This record gives sequence, C-alpha cells and structure tokens, in this order.
Amino acid sequence: MLNLSVLLEDSARSHPDRDAVVLGDRRLTYAQVDAAAAQVAGLLVQRGIRPGDKVALTCPNLPFFPIAYYGILKAGAVVVPLNVLLKGREVAYHLRDSDAKAYLCFQGTAELPMGEAGWAGFQEADACEHFFVITADPAAASPIEGAETLGSAMHGQPPAFASVQTSADDPAVILYTSGTTGQAKGAELSHANLVLNALTCLRLFNTQIGADRHLLVLPLFHSFGSTVNMNAGFASAATLVLLPRFEPQAAVRLLQEEEITFFAGVPTMYWGLLRALGEGVDVDRIAANMRLAVSGGSSLPVEIIREVQERLHVQILEGYGLSETSPVATFSDPARDLRPGSIGVPIWGVEVKLIEPGWETVEGADAIGEIAIRGHCVMRGYYNRPDATAEVMRDGWFRTGDLARRDKDGFYYIVDRAKDMIIRGGFNVYPREVEEVLMTHEAVSLAAVVGVPHDSLGEEVKAFVIRTEGATITEDELIGWCREQMAAYKYPRVVRFVESLPMTATGKLLKRELKAD
Repeated sequence: MLNLSVLLEDSARSHPDRDAVVLGDRRLTYAQVDAAAAQVAGLLVQRGIRPGDKVALTCPNLPFFPIAYYGILKAGAVVVPLNVLLKGREVAYHLRDSDAKAYLCFQGTAELPMGEAGWAGFQEADACEHFFVITADPAAASPIEGAETLGSAMHGQPPAFASVQTSADDPAVILYTSGTTGQAKGAELSHANLVLNALTCLRLFNTQIGADRHLLVLPLFHSFGSTVNMNAGFASAATLVLLPRFEPQAAVRLLQEEEITFFAGVPTMYWGLLRALGEGVDVDRIAANMRLAVSGGSSLPVEIIREVQERLHVQILEGYGLSETSPVATFSDPARDLRPGSIGVPIWGVEVKLIEPGWETVEGADAIGEIAIRGHCVMRGYYNRPDATAEVMRDGWFRTGDLARRDKDGFYYIVDRAKDMIIRGGFNVYPREVEEVLMTHEAVSLAAVVGVPHDSLGEEVKAFVIRTEGATITEDELIGWCREQMAAYKYPRVVRFVESLPMTATGKLLKRELKAD
C-alpha cells in the first residue's frame, strides 16, 4: 500500500517545526501544512468524495496549493491540477474529461480572475458536484455569488486524518497534456510513479534531509515544479520559498534574503536571472548559498550554462522528461563528467532507447531516433483514451515524439522537439488547438499556427490566416479576440493575413515554409 501524501506526513512527523512553505512574511511549518491538508481531506470525505474520485485544483504557487494537493491525496482521491491561465470553456472541458467530482479554485486577481473562470467552467460542466473557492483570507466571504469558500467549509474539521490506503498502482494525479494531435489528454500517474520519481530526484541531487531551501518559481500545476520542487522537496523536509509569478528582480531578491540553496527553472528563467544580477545585488552571497541549479523544459543554451557557472559558481544540471514520465526520465549524472547541452543519461530504474517510426531500435553512436522510455516513471496511460494510449505505448515503452542522438558514452542530446509543438516561455503550446479556436471565428477561413524565434521567450506564437471572403477584421482585432478565447500563454501575439498557405499535394500544410517566412 502506498499514498503519495506520505511525503508530507513523514516530514511532518520528523520535522514538525521546520518551515515547509514561505510566502513573504507568512511561514507555515510542516505540522501546520499537514494539519490543514488533513482538514481538506476531512471536508472532501464528508461531502461524499470516495477513493478514486477526481478532484480538480486551480491555484498558483501559494501555500494553498500543497495543502489542497496533499489533502486530496489523503482522501484517496485523484488530483487534477489545472493551468491557472485557462478560460471558462477550457476549464469546463477539463472537468468533463477528467470526470471531476469536486473543484477547488483560487479566487485570483482582477488581472487573472481564476475564480470567475473556474466558476463559469464548473457551471458549464454539469457532472462536477462541488465547487470551493479558495480565498486569500480563509475567513473572508465568498467573492463569487453562490460559491462556497474552502476556508468556511473546512471550519471545524479535525487537524488529523488517517490517510486512505491506496495501492502503489492506483492513480494519484492526472496531468493534462495536449500532444501534437489536438485536444488535451490526461496522463494518469500512479502513486508509485510519483513517489519513485521524487525519491530518485533526492538521489540525483545528493540531497541531505532538512538542509535545502528551494526557490519555487516553476508552476506547481506542471509536472516539473510539482515533482522536482514540491514532492522531492517535501520528501526531504526542505523549505519551499514560493514566488507566485516569476519576476527576475523578485527572484534575485529572494535568492539573497532567503539563503536559497536549490533553484530549478526553464532556460528563459536563467536568462532573466542573469540580467537581473545588476547593481546592488550581492552576487557573492547568492553564490555562497547556492548548492544546485536544475534546468528542464527545453534545451539550455551552452552560453547561459557558462555564464551561470562563471557568475554564481554553480553548475546547471540538465534533465529531460514529460508529464507522461512523472516527469524525470534522464538527468545529468553529477558522478560522471558533465556535458553541456546533453540531457544526461537514464535515471535509476529507467531505460531509454531510440526508435524508428515503426518501433525498430536505432543502433549506433550519434544516430538520430525518437526517444522511447520504459520504467517506473511511465504513466498508466491517458485517462479514458485507450486508442491514444495504444498509439504511444508498447510493451511498457512510451514513445515521446522527440528526436535525439546518443553519443558513444550513452549521453543523450535532443535534436528536435515533438513535431510542431511550440514552447513559449516554458509553456507548451499546441498549434492545432490554437488553429481550431481560430477557425471558430466567422472571419477566419483557414489558419496555420507556428512558433517563431523570440529573444526572451524562446518562441512566440504566430498565426497565418486566410480571411473569409468579404471579412474586414484587422490583425489587432483578431489578436484581441484570441486573447478572450485562450489562456494567455497560448494565443498568437502575431497574426499575418495571407491569400494562400503552402501545402503538399495531399493537402497537408507545409509549416516548415511558414517558419522560414
């Protein structure tokens, strides 16, 4: 029997008074986080949530996230973390697709009204039975008429809860990933998947229990932040210093003031940090405390690796994985020579190989093939999508859609991303999803979306659009409409109207020609 919530519970027993999460002046100990999570679990069970039920969660990097996350797990339910940027119709899709029985949603701000989008999505998704709005002040009245606050609902629940015993192979979390074929699919990850991935991280990072202080800038609804920072951090009784929104100057200030030892980020975050190390920053103080830096999400330019090592005296270790692999599958091995630009070698208990489109194994040093992964990190499958699962899994192997080469010593190097996927500021954007939304506009006859280079974001979303006959919509008007229909990281910032789109003889769009335009 195994429940992912054990990572919090064991640290709460052994280090009850150690700070678990820090946000500004607010500090919660492991005992306090565990007690609050117990109250969430008690509430959910009281409202009829049973083992295996799905509970959705929308929350930025605030103390409420781990409290709700582990509370859902304690109840034996399955956590469905949702991107905080989703609009109402997108929330409704995820609630329906995951069969969510309850939904916990942070109220948000005027600029990012998560609560309003969540409430709209909940009302549209008829089968979801319970909605709780999470307020910054747990005692505050609900900002949404008709919605119950989590704080008032938890009131009176005991601060202790005997976690439901779940099997190691039972689902613990469903992480949504669109893939290159369109609509979002939920990757079902088991308790064993996530516990083993977190514990393997401790081994990779040479972590000492109770010693690290993480600056948590990666979104916790994403697999990178939830595993590498939260699950691995809680397993080692680390202190997580939260930054709800990554801002380079704020991050540098916290690196100094909170004596951060561990930083994980995507390449654009390292790019931002380096440019924030200006006048008035005690770089030597930051460097003296920094023990480890980790990068993932996309390839990290070697120049950034060099500059970070030169200025902060810390070597960035790179890894690779996907939501479907919990996520870490390969990682730089600190015990071996570090090779900048490499995603490292397979982690403990995991196999990696390169394959042809027909699953044939690619042999030979530096030959290019698609990455396939097998081991304890690989998902159970896509929730309620056996056909989609069968497309990517065979004999325990998961094919990633990413191309790589392997050198003679077994180190892997990414040479291309999954076909057509755009990575904008660390977020995956899937062109087909954006295209399908664009096509719902009456002025759009046909659309093709590609990623184009961007200095700080890595890539920007660009749409090539053929207007319907007689349409007079402007590029700015269409961008504004997209802003209202899609999460902020998805919608195209650049629209170009064209008379035609390049296609093959069979009618497939030649996106490589658009990228070169």
